[in-house]
Amino acid sequence: MYPERSILSFFVHRARKYNSPMYPSIFLDRDGVLIENRSDYVRDWSQVKIIPEAIHALCLAPIKKYKVVIVTNQSVVGRGLILLKTAQEINQRLINLIRDHGGQIDGIYMCPHKPEDGCSCRKPLPGLLLEAAKDLSLDLQRSWMIGDAWSDVQAGEAAGMRGTILLRTGRGAEQLRQARLETMRSNLVFDNLPLAFEAILSIDDNPAIRSKS
Repeated sequence: MYPERSILSFFVHRARKYNSPMYPSIFLDRDGVLIENRSDYVRDWSQVKIIPEAIHALCLAPIKKYKVVIVTNQSVVGRGLILLKTAQEINQRLINLIRDHGGQIDGIYMCPHKPEDGCSCRKPLPGLLLEAAKDLSLDLQRSWMIGDAWSDVQAGEAAGMRGTILLRTGRGAEQLRQARLETMRSNLVFDNLPLAFEAILSIDDNPAIRSKS
């Protein structure tokens, strides 16, 4: 469970920013959503394979009303397979590439720890999402989490997001063959990021649907 003190700090921060604008956001996992997964981890930029339709989706004009944030687990760092600096360079080059193509990324948050480290930032815990919300003035109740694993969905739920989406890209198809936790709420499933964005825009632009949330 995410530490009680950190959650309290997050809501105190929200209270202090009551008169400041709060933004809806779309959180994206990295591997399997924006770039292809590798069973031996992405260790160098030369191993990065972009998912083209994902980059195209980030260029859509209606997405500009959201803050777009990447949240990624990179235990490859904690396992000592690459340096933290290398992981940060890969992330920055990905951001640069997306922006060079006219796409939007407002921030990237990375957990470098191994699963057994017991950190609060590794998904399915919501640490990265809460940190981003604090830094970027994000309204999590109007935000979405998109990933290719149940851990992404769980993180979005734990952060109190409006909705969560599992993509069939990356590990998504395999994850769907696994049993999901009974405690998890319902989530949407789509074949790719453009379809997920289309659904988000449709839901958020529909007054009847908004009134039920």
